[in-house]
Amino acid sequence: MATRSNSARKSSGPKKATRKKTTTARKKTTTARKKTTTTRKKTTTTRKKSTRKYSPAASENVHEELHEMKQGRLRSGRSGKKVTSRKQAIAIGLSEARRSGKKVPPQTSRKKR
Repeated sequence: MATRSNSARKSSGPKKATRKKTTTARKKTTTARKKTTTTRKKTTTTRKKSTRKYSPAASENVHEELHEMKQGRLRSGRSGKKVTSRKQAIAIGLSEARRSGKKVPPQTSRKKR
């Protein structure tokens, strides 16, 4: 069995230049910032009062559906499976509110696959 000597191992690869790490303390400089006191102009335009997107009756409908889901009585439409997702319960409540004619924005269009 042939063995290599230590000198043969060391000379086999290129030598890397080693550099000594020097630590120099940087001088911390703190500059005092000037505080600027600028006053903003108050706008004189009146804001338009926003109208409700959902009627209180629609939010009550959603509240009832969430309550049913928490009690484990809420079932989905066609399949009849138990609803476990909070988002799905809200969606069911909103769709029922739409069907009964309460003030709810129209459903966003879905992307076709």
